Amino acid sequence: MAEWTLEALGLEGLDKVAREKLDLLSPIVLPRGHILFRPGDTVSGFVMALSGRVGVYLSGANGRELLLYSVEPGQTCVQTTLGLLGEQNYVGEAIAETDISVVMVPREMFVELMAQSDRFRGFVFSAFADRLNTVMQVLEKVAFVTIEARLAQCLLERAEDGEVRATHMELATIIGTSREVVSRRVEMMAKQGLLKPDRGAIRILDPEALALRAQC
Repeated sequence: MAEWTLEALGLEGLDKVAREKLDLLSPIVLPRGHILFRPGDTVSGFVMALSGRVGVYLSGANGRELLLYSVEPGQTCVQTTLGLLGEQNYVGEAIAETDISVVMVPREMFVELMAQSDRFRGFVFSAFADRLNTVMQVLEKVAFVTIEARLAQCLLERAEDGEVRATHMELATIIGTSREVVSRRVEMMAKQGLLKPDRGAIRILDPEALALRAQC
């Protein structure tokens, strides 16, 4: 059986016993768009991302969504950790934003490893702290950073080869605003020569100028 823990980010110093237990589990490949959990679901195991990116969203009573954080290799899901340690159900929704490879650590094994492995416990709490800090940064941006700056930063972070493949609705969810607001800001930036919008994608024409907007 493949020793996937040898390649997993964050598990470099894992002790032999914990590594052998985890290597009994097999990675699962899931397609983009797959929903890993929804609000109200019971937390049944600890999800470890080996490749790809998972977005964790929170929905409001008005139907608006906000991207709380993303989970990439070496990172963990705050809600999953809270659910396993505090026996709480999920309050958000997790969606695969790309094709992903994950390992599901059953609740019983997770609890056992937390009690017996200092290295595994350190990984869980360190990753938990990092993700919680990300959530605080999101809240700070929504409360104090302008929409234009949030949009500019989002486009720069999501760009691949100078292009962002996302709809205005998806961008609105990520930065915590409405699709109409994003559409107006994109149109304005396009008129200023910063962007070139296309169907389902936005090409960045002036990354330096966009970076300055992200600092406003």
